[in-house]
Amino acid sequence: MKKKLMVMIMLKEENKIFKNLYNHYGWEIEKAIERDDWKNTKDLISKGKEWIINEVKTSELRGRGGAGFSTAMKWSFIPKKPGSRPHYLVINADESEPGTCKDRDILRFEPQKLIEGCLIAGYTVGAHICYIYIRGEYSFEGQRLQDAINQAYKKNFLGKNACGTNWDFDIHIHYGAGAYICGEETALLESIEGNKGQPRLKPPFPALVGLYGCPTIVNNVETIAVIPTILRRGGKWFASIGRPKNTGTKIFCISGNVNSPCNIEEEMGIPLKELINKHAGGVVGGWDNLQAVIPGGSSMPLLPKKICETINMDFDSLIENKSGLGTAGIVVINKDQDIVSCMARIARFYKHESCGQCTPCREGSGWMWRILNRANNGETTLSDIDLLEDVTKQIEGHTICAFGEGSAWPVQGLLRHFRKEIDKKCSNDPLIKKKKDIPYLVDQHLLEKKNA
Repeated sequence: MKKKLMVMIMLKEENKIFKNLYNHYGWEIEKAIERDDWKNTKDLISKGKEWIINEVKTSELRGRGGAGFSTAMKWSFIPKKPGSRPHYLVINADESEPGTCKDRDILRFEPQKLIEGCLIAGYTVGAHICYIYIRGEYSFEGQRLQDAINQAYKKNFLGKNACGTNWDFDIHIHYGAGAYICGEETALLESIEGNKGQPRLKPPFPALVGLYGCPTIVNNVETIAVIPTILRRGGKWFASIGRPKNTGTKIFCISGNVNSPCNIEEEMGIPLKELINKHAGGVVGGWDNLQAVIPGGSSMPLLPKKICETINMDFDSLIENKSGLGTAGIVVINKDQDIVSCMARIARFYKHESCGQCTPCREGSGWMWRILNRANNGETTLSDIDLLEDVTKQIEGHTICAFGEGSAWPVQGLLRHFRKEIDKKCSNDPLIKKKKDIPYLVDQHLLEKKNA
């Protein structure tokens, strides 16, 4: 049998949406207009809501925040005609996922794409007010975004009769307070309302009962930022890039043990190996020194080198391999790292960030961290590792939001692909190896060599 070669056409320069991802050309509104931002915006909106939704549907755009849900379908859930309750548009810029910083560069260097996208999306879903929820740590990015919004107001692109469309539209920035859980859309809404950031039970979904009890659409920064370009160039153009049901371009964040960490816009479905070698300078120590890759931010299960050889970076390919694209935050881990220690640190992060509302998540995240930490120190038995696997299954599918699953998946990935690495650190009876000051152990002194 002939070996099947993987051929991948890289993203052409003319198909890139984010032309200023590295701030080579300036972020100001005048520079953005030169790059065709705000071009024929009035004409696009004048074609009507149905046309906009149909174009987005044709593009097969899936949310870039992690879930990968159809954007057009989400928009269609909101009531067609506003009743007594106003509609709201909320942009999730609470980019707290470890390994992810794509939205940060959009806020810094391509803010007008987001602002124009907000106007178009706001009109489509019947919202006159938009809130951009940005993480508190992004103080510089928040100021940059505010400056960009002010520039848009001066150009009459926002406010009364925004961009000459007869649609009034205002944008407000709301800063978070450093809680990872507020990246979950309903916890984010609670935070905007001034409440503790805890996820809500669903249903009802935000499209019907969202911010202040009103119909609300919550979208990611990157999702909204690509909308104007899709409408200008057509949904079919966007759908022609990438793979079926995994269309368009995507900003990938590559970090960890690579020679040149970077953010890069590439075609959806690009091979992971090609992405790392071409844009990130390859793995530190060479490709053969690769141990594992976290493909979509810390909440996604890691993949071993064997799978990374051939895997494509899109939603469905990664799901088939029991992982996920998530935020496309690629974290490369080479063989110089202790994989168990890495996962223990991630488990500690999720234990700290749990809102505590759900018992499986509140208690289970602590259990996972403690067992992994003990395993890293060689203080666990093989039965403890079996217990760890059981804990992950007790969390998965039993929580209000996806945070619990996101905390369990990395551990499941570790157990699935690197169980031997954990077992190496275990002892059948760790008490024999290390003295333990346990009050109820009567024969504690017998564990000492001099008393053996």
